Amino acid sequence: MRPKAEDYAFDLDAVLSSMVSIRTGVPSDAFTAETLGTERIGNGVIIRSDGLILTIGYIVTEADSVWITLADGRLVPGHVLGFDQETGFGLVQVLTRIEVSAITLGRSEAASAGEPVVVAGGGGIQNAVAARIIAKHEFAGYWEYVLDEAIFTSPAHPNWGGTAVINLAGELIGVGSLLVQQTDENGKNEDMNMVVPIDLLPPILDDVLTTGRVKRTARPWLGVYATELESNVVIADLANRGPGEIAELCTGDIIMSVAGQDVDDLADFFRSVWRIGEAGCSVPLVVHRDGRLVDVTVISSERQKFLKAPVTH
Repeated sequence: MRPKAEDYAFDLDAVLSSMVSIRTGVPSDAFTAETLGTERIGNGVIIRSDGLILTIGYIVTEADSVWITLADGRLVPGHVLGFDQETGFGLVQVLTRIEVSAITLGRSEAASAGEPVVVAGGGGIQNAVAARIIAKHEFAGYWEYVLDEAIFTSPAHPNWGGTAVINLAGELIGVGSLLVQQTDENGKNEDMNMVVPIDLLPPILDDVLTTGRVKRTARPWLGVYATELESNVVIADLANRGPGEIAELCTGDIIMSVAGQDVDDLADFFRSVWRIGEAGCSVPLVVHRDGRLVDVTVISSERQKFLKAPVTH
């Protein structure tokens, strides 16, 4: 599944030299330590010649140590500039002078299903996969996350976190986030990577570079981990000390409605919550629990308040 340089019009080796591996350490008392661990490994891609690296946010969220392995094998320190919960992107700055070319940003909007791509992480051709875009459509993640149009690629990259998705012009069109499965017409499960499209980066880049976060009204956050089960939206878990736990939501609760509006699916649930107002608003829910309907009002919060901010250098 590795790409071959002769199959591409661009200089594959030169583009892959922009890929890096990232290892981060997170304090044991961090909010995400229990769910994401205190040691995280992933990939990133250099998007600016001064050593600015784009990766996926969960690799660097609350990290207090960052080590980057460049394409030539050098191990260099870095620090987290910021991460954005709504898009899923994270930014890291190399803390030493490097001479590595930055990848060119493309346009994910122009990408289409069936298009060949290279999905690559740090480590050169050995950590790259020749793939195709399988689909572009909405994606909802259980951690209160929705993308209007995510990119899905196959075959799946085995070390997907923070991988670069490169089009036939040698441009970056997305960053790998997850391994997901879909069932084909024959009932066979197919592994794919869910990719955050690069078009979401330019509108937030300056904010994250200057303040570590995006200057926008904070969405209400419930601290619930929800999933779709048999056409129902079900609470699978609750964030420790989160608003949902404080409001005494329970694992297994089925979300029936938000503010009087029926819930159709996971994305509809999250969007219905976000439409009510900004972080701190009251979110009235009706849940099905133990054979009866229960009214629960959750006082939402801002997710960012629960996270350790990047260390300022």
